[in-house]
Amino acid sequence: MAATAVRYLRSVGAATTAGPAPVDPLPRPDLRAVADDERLPVDPGEFRRVLGHFASGVTVITAHDPGDADGPAGFACQSFASLSLDPPLVTFMVARTSTTWPRIARAGAFCVNILGAEQGALCRGFAASGTDKFAGVAYEAAPVTGSPMLDSVPAWIDCRIQAVHPGGDHLIVVGRVEALGASDGDGPLLFHRGAFGRFSG
Repeated sequence: MAATAVRYLRSVGAATTAGPAPVDPLPRPDLRAVADDERLPVDPGEFRRVLGHFASGVTVITAHDPGDADGPAGFACQSFASLSLDPPLVTFMVARTSTTWPRIARAGAFCVNILGAEQGALCRGFAASGTDKFAGVAYEAAPVTGSPMLDSVPAWIDCRIQAVHPGGDHLIVVGRVEALGASDGDGPLLFHRGAFGRFSG
């Protein structure tokens, strides 16, 4: 009986082996969050121009890893903000292409030096690449982490790195505040539409 069934199945072209018959795979769907025709790309130049209308303070982020033969590290940063009161957290953003960030990451700590209205030249020095940014710059060790605390800044915040998150072409660095201080000196250095300014009110 079984042999007769097999002969019949062969005569009509059916598969006689065990297991499922082969199936042509379905085409993979084109997965995307937003369709190409649902929004226009943002022009980078226009992005910078519009966002430049947001005035911000200016800081220098510094760090020092005792094992770093190149000495202390630092860079000018306007993308700094307070994040949390309990626990006390601050944040800054740094480009993924930064050559200074890996040195700060290895140190595991940093000091936020908030610049005063007359410290534009200091900011420009720390914004330059390929130079000794600390040449002629006086500083002392921050009280907890030992990160460079620049002389004459109106305020400073001594932090340990708590977390690092991806943010497009930047990294979002979260620091836990270990110590901080401020003076009653000059007002803040402001950055607006590509130029430095000062607060008047």
